[in-house]
Amino acid sequence: MRNVFLTGATGTIGSALVPRLLQDEGAHVTLLLRAPDDDALRSRLQEMQAYWQMPADDARLGRIDAVRGDIARPGFGLAEDRLARLAGATTHIIHCAASVKLNMTLDEARATAVAPTRTVLELGRRGQRAGVLRKIDLVSTVGVWGRTPGHMPERRLPEVSDFHNTYEAAKAEAERVVWAEGQGLPITVHRPSMVVGESATGRVIHFQVFYHLCEFLSGARTFGVMPHLGHTRLDTVPVDWVADAIHWASAHEETAGRIFHLCAGPQGAIALPRLQERVRQAWRESGRALPRLRVVDRRWLERLVPLIGALAGAKTRRALRGLPPVLAYLAEEQGFANTESLAAFATAGLPLPAVESYLGPVLAFYLAHQTARHTA
Repeated sequence: MRNVFLTGATGTIGSALVPRLLQDEGAHVTLLLRAPDDDALRSRLQEMQAYWQMPADDARLGRIDAVRGDIARPGFGLAEDRLARLAGATTHIIHCAASVKLNMTLDEARATAVAPTRTVLELGRRGQRAGVLRKIDLVSTVGVWGRTPGHMPERRLPEVSDFHNTYEAAKAEAERVVWAEGQGLPITVHRPSMVVGESATGRVIHFQVFYHLCEFLSGARTFGVMPHLGHTRLDTVPVDWVADAIHWASAHEETAGRIFHLCAGPQGAIALPRLQERVRQAWRESGRALPRLRVVDRRWLERLVPLIGALAGAKTRRALRGLPPVLAYLAEEQGFANTESLAAFATAGLPLPAVESYLGPVLAFYLAHQTARHTA
């Protein structure tokens, strides 16, 4: 019998994990959901059930419980008696919840990364004292490599101190908390790269940074003005593979103490010029008109962003607000080692899909969703 406590069930990775956890008929899953009241909690759960394509008579629904809480609050905002019952029953903890905003203050970022990590560790310690806890899986990010050039090793990174944004800095601090304060707990840390839709269908619950980057690479929102892309590669990974890997690690206690890189790796990451080629092809095939590309120095483009926003509409101005952080990433020559991680997943029957095998469905799903939204 597995009693899994999952945070981040409405996020990209967590939403893909729930159906996988319920594949085991002996598994019960408790979801931490943020909601202002119990009615809103039920509504959120119903929305997720629709996303999971679980009809009202689906037997799996009887093995899902939802509690109302907030990762940024002490004890997840749960009453002490509820927290005690949770600790006394939970065999597995999977912590996926996080805010991926890149413009938070450091205190805000710590509230959604460091504080909940400490709460997870305390919950784990209570479960361990009760004799029930078997495994904790924590989702971090390859962003803890920060601005460090070269290839990120599959190990702890206490030496990294220079980051692109507060999100990365807070996630790195959260990892340091794990190793400093989580001694004796059966913890596995997962570092995904840029997570995209499912490899076969492209389906995903949220369109995050990758999709904004694709809009940028199309040239549609910058009137074709584009920085020189050089040889920079973008590391992406499909959400179904990420969820499969975390699900497998959660069920295998021998993975405790490991750091897994859920990423394409230096050889598997796609070159940005190739990604741009695929993006513009997909945009044209969907009927979108695209401007001719005009390549400029990246620093010039950063200066042109306010002017482009002034000439464009409100929608484009909103989209361009997130461009400077993206341009900062494009300036880095980085890679993320994954040899040891892929070897472990290969033995589990989880080979990493090649980016060219899933890029088409991922772009097609996004474009179909955008078309449906605009014609609704």
